[in-house]
Amino acid sequence: MKTRIALMVLSVATIVARGGQAPPSPTPTEQPTAETPKVTLKRTSTFNPASAGRNPFWPIGYRPTAKVSKTGAEHSGPEIPDTAFSVTSIALDAGTRFAIINGKAMTEGQQFGLKFGSQIYQITVKSIQDGQVILSRRDQDIAVPLRRK
Repeated sequence: MKTRIALMVLSVATIVARGGQAPPSPTPTEQPTAETPKVTLKRTSTFNPASAGRNPFWPIGYRPTAKVSKTGAEHSGPEIPDTAFSVTSIALDAGTRFAIINGKAMTEGQQFGLKFGSQIYQITVKSIQDGQVILSRRDQDIAVPLRRK
């Protein structure tokens, strides 16, 4: 309450000191006139992802190296022999079929990688039958018999 009274006394004293006039109101900002020169941009920034083909998160000046995709029969690598696989167990059930291939449990349709030589090949379990497993790699089907001791 005392602070309010002090503020009111201070504002009255300010008005009296100015000769009874209220404080001046702030002046509005000046509007641009016809004499103000117009700014023209030399370069504008645009981004069109369809035509640019450049990832905006790459550093400026970065050029990715072109990757050559080797597809087709001539680049599929050598034929994989059935000795590269070891089928140690086959379980046939009414609904599911399992096989232990190279120490891992696999089902029909499952894919896995096989390291043969210095490359890794993508192999798919095509079917699991009684006594053998049919594996598929691109256009090659590999029949691997159950290894019996």
